Amino acid sequence: MAELVEIKEVEEQVILVAVSISDEDDTRASVDELRELVRTAGAVTVGEVIQNREKIHPGTYLGKGKIEELKELVEACSATGVVCDDELSPVQLRNLEDALDTKVMDRTMVILDIFASRATTSEGKIQVELAQLKYRAARLVGLRSSLSRLGGGIGTRGPGEKKLEMDRRLIHERIGQLKQELKEVQCHRELIRRQREKSHTFVAAIVGYTNAGKSTLLNRLTDAGILAEDKLFATLDPTTRSLILESGRQILLTDTVGFIRKLPHHLIEAFRSTLEEARYSDMILHVVDCSCAQMDMQMHVVYQTLQDLKVGDKTIVTLFNKIDKKQDMELPRDLRSDFQVQISAKTGTGIDKLLEVLETILRSRNIYLERVFPYPEAGRIQQVRKYGELIAEEYQEDGIHVKAYVPAELFAQLQ
Repeated sequence: MAELVEIKEVEEQVILVAVSISDEDDTRASVDELRELVRTAGAVTVGEVIQNREKIHPGTYLGKGKIEELKELVEACSATGVVCDDELSPVQLRNLEDALDTKVMDRTMVILDIFASRATTSEGKIQVELAQLKYRAARLVGLRSSLSRLGGGIGTRGPGEKKLEMDRRLIHERIGQLKQELKEVQCHRELIRRQREKSHTFVAAIVGYTNAGKSTLLNRLTDAGILAEDKLFATLDPTTRSLILESGRQILLTDTVGFIRKLPHHLIEAFRSTLEEARYSDMILHVVDCSCAQMDMQMHVVYQTLQDLKVGDKTIVTLFNKIDKKQDMELPRDLRSDFQVQISAKTGTGIDKLLEVLETILRSRNIYLERVFPYPEAGRIQQVRKYGELIAEEYQEDGIHVKAYVPAELFAQLQ
């Protein structure tokens, strides 16, 4: 009887490389995050090399002695590639590959690779391909000598594996096409935003560091049913769902792509239309993993990214998530937010408090309305029910006596 042979995809084994130029740059934490990125991309870390230098070597990233040491480590560990913790220039990429005689990738390549595997909507795929092509266009010269070594594996998914040999002219033509497609998507987004404004719909954007629990929170509040797993960038495409509060008021919740330190500028540019959901929202729900030792750094990255996107003058509610996993008793704080709530999106702890805060914010934005609607205008009360909070409604001889809280724009219309 013939034996069944199990065929497994060969798992890539990589060595992580970083340069520390000062004691304050937190290289150790950045490398730990890179290991998690590499795991998410489907590879295994078999070694790490961190070099302390005054500055990154402009030609080879590492110093000569450290390159020799790295080459020996690659052979000893039978590594299939090296991943650097910074974005490499074309020259650094070419020189390192020549010196090590193995595949060299940088942090940006790995992040782009994860995005390529996670994009499911047409918009997400356009944005990822645009970011990848812009990245490759700048490095085409550096890649030419090593095309034969770029087979499968991480760093080569998406448009790269289809036709890496495309010359710069073809790449730029494709970039032009994608930009046009993205512009059409942006026009569609603008149309949806204008419709929301007309309907007085309140929009809250959920932002946060990758893997902070944004998707789990959206699932908890709205039964959205989106993927939520313990991996970086588990969900990529933005999801918008409706939440009906106890008062009857509706809020639209939009999940955005997770932020990360050293987020490639190609991605910020390509995903601008998605990330701008935060800019056009009425409120920001900032989800923070308070069980993470790097919590303060992650909060700083989120605020820095919001600043880069020119997101300002928003009511910010910081949600300290995963409170059930927090080891110490010290209460987390965020001095830059308007409200703070401790929650566990997984278990439901603190969700009631969050809903109370949302009701408070909505009410603070509304204006108190007290007037009598003649019976022929009874249909207008439906607008109050839909977009405001109806407190009292009495039917008397002279009409319908209404007391309610309504958005400022609707108040003007009803008066």
